[in-house]
Amino acid sequence: MTESVLDYMTRLGRAAREASRVTARATTAQKNNALLAAARALDAARAALLAANEQDLANGRTNGLDAALLDRLALTPARIDGMIEGLRQVASLPDPVGAIRDMSYRPSGIQVGKMRVPLGVIGIIYESRPNVTIDAASLCLKSGNATILRGGSEAIHSNRAVATCIQQGLAEAGLPPACVQVVETTDRAAVGALIAMPEFVDVIVPRGGKGLIERISRDARVPVIKHLDGICHVYVAAHAELDKAQRVAFNAKCHRYGICGAMETLLVDQCVAAEFLPKMAAQFRDKGVELRGCARTRAIVADVLEATEEDWHTEYLAAILSIRVVDGLDQAIEHINHYGSHHTDAIVTEHQGQARRFLAEVDSSSVMLNAPTCFADGFEYGLGAEIGISTDKLHARGPVGLEGLTCEKYVVIGDGHVRG
Repeated sequence: MTESVLDYMTRLGRAAREASRVTARATTAQKNNALLAAARALDAARAALLAANEQDLANGRTNGLDAALLDRLALTPARIDGMIEGLRQVASLPDPVGAIRDMSYRPSGIQVGKMRVPLGVIGIIYESRPNVTIDAASLCLKSGNATILRGGSEAIHSNRAVATCIQQGLAEAGLPPACVQVVETTDRAAVGALIAMPEFVDVIVPRGGKGLIERISRDARVPVIKHLDGICHVYVAAHAELDKAQRVAFNAKCHRYGICGAMETLLVDQCVAAEFLPKMAAQFRDKGVELRGCARTRAIVADVLEATEEDWHTEYLAAILSIRVVDGLDQAIEHINHYGSHHTDAIVTEHQGQARRFLAEVDSSSVMLNAPTCFADGFEYGLGAEIGISTDKLHARGPVGLEGLTCEKYVVIGDGHVRG
């Protein structure tokens, strides 16, 4: 009899729970050996990875995937290099598991402190990007967790090829294959099963479109680490150095349109708008970016389309940018906190006082000074890779790396002490 999706996912969940006990007690050397062996396997499998990815890209073009999704889906030699480097960097990072901090004696004579421990089993649900398979597997493994990876159907061949390399790494290190499991079925019922198994899964991390994340947040029976949107802003302040501001804003938008850290709205102080916007608009126009602006923007740059209220709320993930001229710092902060998604926002200014206010008052998981929002990335932050970015305030915020995939438990040490 054919195994049902629910039975299949239950089998994966049970195997992951058993494997999580092995990964939790694995040594740092054993985990690092698995990561480095997987890196070598990826390097040796470049041709197979590109061939599998081309199969997915061809299917994607046939099925009408848009340019942004195809870009996310594509594996290039440079992106494979990045995956290999990510594995090596995670292997080089300090192991958070087992670290004990803040041990102190209490008046009773006992010692109390905290130990960092794995979360257990982490379910990752993601779309398009095959490199997420490596990022998620490496971080979950190094932090002592087992993981179940459910990628999008559009990347199934790429993910299977990547999973083969991960399994080689686990085998070389003597770790069970269930430490990292890639869901083989493309049936959407697998997602529903994965997010409703609290007996086997401790945390869900969704990475993908807003619709996917909203559905998981609504239906999950286990905790979710997530962000819904990446509506990121760059504010060019009155005291900005305009050449620097132009470089920052252009990179924030055009580094890659399809990432959640791409700038979607450019805010420009009225004091510098007339000087700054014509050059900035020309650079975006040369790159093919469609500009939508407020009335004051359009008075300065004639061929900008009229921005609607909806534009300020929109994460384009495409070559489209909204522009608004603001009265000053207060209005910029008000705009970001009202329309933004609490993801990443930046100010360009040489005024220290205004910079400090912006960094303190903008309610986002990353705030930046004189740097583009596309730096919001676990690799760039030195986390080695990221499992995702959280805009929640519990349990992790911002790019989630190794520490975000662990929690703490109290450790109490006595010597026959009794409570009076």
